[in-house]
Amino acid sequence: MTLLLMLARLVLSAVFLVAGLAKLADLTGSRQAMRGFGVPGKLADAFGLLLPLAELAIVVALIVPLTAWWGAVAALSLLLIFVAGIGYNLAQGRTPDCHCFGQLHSAPAGWSTLIRNLVLAGVAGLMVGFGRNVPGPALTESLASLTMTQGFGLLAGALMLVLLIGEGWLLLQMMTQQGRLLLRIEALEKRLGLPAQPAAPAAGLVVGTPAPSFELPNLDGKTTTMAFLRSSGKPLVLLFTDPGCGPCTALLPDVGKWQRDHAAKMQVALVSRGTVEANRAKVTEPGVTNVLLQKNREIADAYKAYGTPSAVVVRQDGTIGSPVAQGADAIRGLITATLNPPAPPRPPGLKVGERAPDFSLPNLAGKTVKLSDFRGSPTLVLFWRPSCGFCARMLPDLKAWEENARNGAPKLLVVSTDSLEDNKAMELRSTVVLDEKGMSVGSKFGAGGTPMAVLVDAAGKIASELAAGAPAVLQLAGQEQAQVAT
Repeated sequence: MTLLLMLARLVLSAVFLVAGLAKLADLTGSRQAMRGFGVPGKLADAFGLLLPLAELAIVVALIVPLTAWWGAVAALSLLLIFVAGIGYNLAQGRTPDCHCFGQLHSAPAGWSTLIRNLVLAGVAGLMVGFGRNVPGPALTESLASLTMTQGFGLLAGALMLVLLIGEGWLLLQMMTQQGRLLLRIEALEKRLGLPAQPAAPAAGLVVGTPAPSFELPNLDGKTTTMAFLRSSGKPLVLLFTDPGCGPCTALLPDVGKWQRDHAAKMQVALVSRGTVEANRAKVTEPGVTNVLLQKNREIADAYKAYGTPSAVVVRQDGTIGSPVAQGADAIRGLITATLNPPAPPRPPGLKVGERAPDFSLPNLAGKTVKLSDFRGSPTLVLFWRPSCGFCARMLPDLKAWEENARNGAPKLLVVSTDSLEDNKAMELRSTVVLDEKGMSVGSKFGAGGTPMAVLVDAAGKIASELAAGAPAVLQLAGQEQAQVAT
């Protein structure tokens, strides 16, 4: 039994020594792993440093015979915390990067990670159960046999252990005191009728901010860019996966089905890591395409997607369209919301019969054009953006409307954004003016997006409510044209 316990001490010491030193060498990764497991940001920074220090203190305690049993108790406690954290995340369908051995070996937490920690916990449990009663050298004999160097080493180890225990006690007291203080503040706010504190910020980048661009190779080695993925004019769902992630593999049949059945409504791309062979073996059978490979986790980190599987929506205009969805169930909900978006709120616009606000903007030749220049005939004021996917799909219908306009049809005045070159490339016959300040003119009419349009009558008054979307705009133009013809 003595030999077995000595072997257990050596195994645990080696594991915790490598893990502690590797984490200290990459504190940024250690803190990021804490956040990936759900530790709040401020605590994650502190625990990212305390964890490797605790692991090294356990090594010192295990090496010194006088403290070996207590070191085993500390090792068992820490390993059981690891097991609980990993098990909880796996149950939620999340596989954050464990960063167990720093940059030496960093992979998503999975069942193998859980089993490894359970085995190590069993080794520590063996020492806790049988190590205390195994006779060893007496304290006086141990101290007498120590050299001066060994004595200093023992003293340094003991001081480190005491320091660690003191830091842990202080941290526990601070957290307990802070918790009591927060409860008192919450009770006081309820008595005063104050509104509750806002919920914790959603995971990922802020919705509406520009999505980070990237260039990544696919499984055939060809480079795919963010601009290419967005060129379809549909919402883009970026799904962050890993070939070693079990929940990711279980989700792949659904991903293949989404790509095949809903290609007309959205674009789904996988951002994975690892070798081409490992990823190809996972995606071939479920028929998943659009698989891109990052070197490590640089793209996932740019989107603040710290676990796998996770997903985020990028809107047609290149901005973030959703918080990061973590886990298979959350991703399925995100896909459902993307396929069935809520109807956008209808801008209030101006009331029919009100005088339309006049404006002056340069046309494509640089000449100033005013809305009042169109007095005497009905005018369809169309708010437009060439880079808008909906506008791009509407352009052929708009040109056909120009070609077949009947006598007395409303004139078309296109108030557009983007560059002069992009607008010239559309080759519209009608007057196009450039709003260099974005939607400054559109906002005067209540237009909050593109394409949107409103009819202005010959007297310069609003003759219709705002029409939003290609079908409504074309219907508005067609109705007016039919009314004039009859």
